[in-house]
Amino acid sequence: MKYPELKNCINGELTDDVSDHLDVLSPLDGSIISTVPLSNYDAVDKAASAARKAFESWSRIPIKERVQVFFKYKQLLEKNLKELSELVHEENGKTIPEAIAEIEKSIEVTEFACALPQLAAGEIMEVSRGVECRVDRYPVGVVASITPFNFPNMVPNWTIPNALALGNAMILKPSELVPLSANRIAELLKEAGLPDGVFNIVHGSKEVVEAICDHPGIDAITFVGSTKVAKIVYQRGTSKFKRVLALGGAKNHLIVLPDANVEMTASNVAASMSGCAGQRCMAASAMVAVGSIDHIIEKLCEEAKKIIPGKNLGAVISKPAKERIENYITEAEQQGAKILVDGRNYKVEGKENGFYVGPTVIDYVHPDMKIAKEEVFGPVLSIIRTKDVDSAIEIQNSSHYGNAASVFTQSGGLARYVTERVSAGMTGVNIGVPVPREPFSFGGWNESKFGAGDITGKSSIEFWTKLKKTTIKWNPESRTNWMS
Repeated sequence: MKYPELKNCINGELTDDVSDHLDVLSPLDGSIISTVPLSNYDAVDKAASAARKAFESWSRIPIKERVQVFFKYKQLLEKNLKELSELVHEENGKTIPEAIAEIEKSIEVTEFACALPQLAAGEIMEVSRGVECRVDRYPVGVVASITPFNFPNMVPNWTIPNALALGNAMILKPSELVPLSANRIAELLKEAGLPDGVFNIVHGSKEVVEAICDHPGIDAITFVGSTKVAKIVYQRGTSKFKRVLALGGAKNHLIVLPDANVEMTASNVAASMSGCAGQRCMAASAMVAVGSIDHIIEKLCEEAKKIIPGKNLGAVISKPAKERIENYITEAEQQGAKILVDGRNYKVEGKENGFYVGPTVIDYVHPDMKIAKEEVFGPVLSIIRTKDVDSAIEIQNSSHYGNAASVFTQSGGLARYVTERVSAGMTGVNIGVPVPREPFSFGGWNESKFGAGDITGKSSIEFWTKLKKTTIKWNPESRTNWMS
């Protein structure tokens, strides 16, 4: 194995009290690169106890002092960018440029956390002669973050800097498929000066997720993953009276109008559907072709054929994922769809045991087909043809999901018409991946998100804090009124 056996990180120490372990495979070539413990309730209980103890002192430190840790952490992310991106590349399978972009986003969200003393300041007002009201933000307490395999570094950092800078203590449960980046994050936080116990890692699978939902010492949970599991986490966590924000899957529609710029549209759509091997909740999964746009589809296929697995296209996460993605393609073909670019059965020379799916473009997909409705999570684009803008919007709105939607057009009026009517939390015009940049927050609608608020940006402040309102009267000469 290239890397040592992983252990849980609890109260600043590496511990492994469980007998069950799982091999960690690199999607690049199928090799075993480490092992990860499959922990249980006891490990979560120990982490919760350590976090609660650390929270008592950490939460009392003024926020301007707490964020000094994250100024240093940001510098360490920058200093170790090459190493961190190579780690993501190995355990997730994405390309090095994509891994670098992931770390750069982690740096950006950490930079935002450094500004929280200005953004999360309290308020005070004299509301009556001699009487003032003030509002202060307090941390929620011990929180947990359950993160997916597709962004081993970025998604944990969606929550870690903000939650901790605002005074919470955290338990991170990373995906058991990509656990290496999480432990490296813990090392960097410790190096940045974060006190022991404020940040803890418990590795595992379903049993750890259930323990986090049930444990009485955990006050809030964020989850990022499939909609199926997001619903379970949200229902189970809130039934225990926890604050929960659960982000689920997506079926993002790119609506392409006949007047769209051919070059820009083709390159953006191809990049959106294939970036990170299509394993991101903002990937283009369905292109709604409005009217006669065969010239754009032809150029799109040319662009897709330039995307080569093992060169500028990474691997998918596992063999079962590869099989599942290819089954979607085969089923669509059997139902009458036309495969314009076929990425099935792809082998990369020298990495024959890796998990690769080539870019795939499928035309004449009907809205009722399985591939048109479900999240494929691979480098696959379904083209759904329709006659006009309103029917295209109707197709998008019929989806249970609502993460993202974009429109490609040179008409400002049509662009506004579409973005106002699509049912999605994040929209774009002439852009394939409409991810907001800080301080704007990340979060979808419908079955792409369960719970209030968003996971990043200004909106996340509300999730990680609770308000304390104080009314003060110092003037005994002030007459008595209804406020007294």
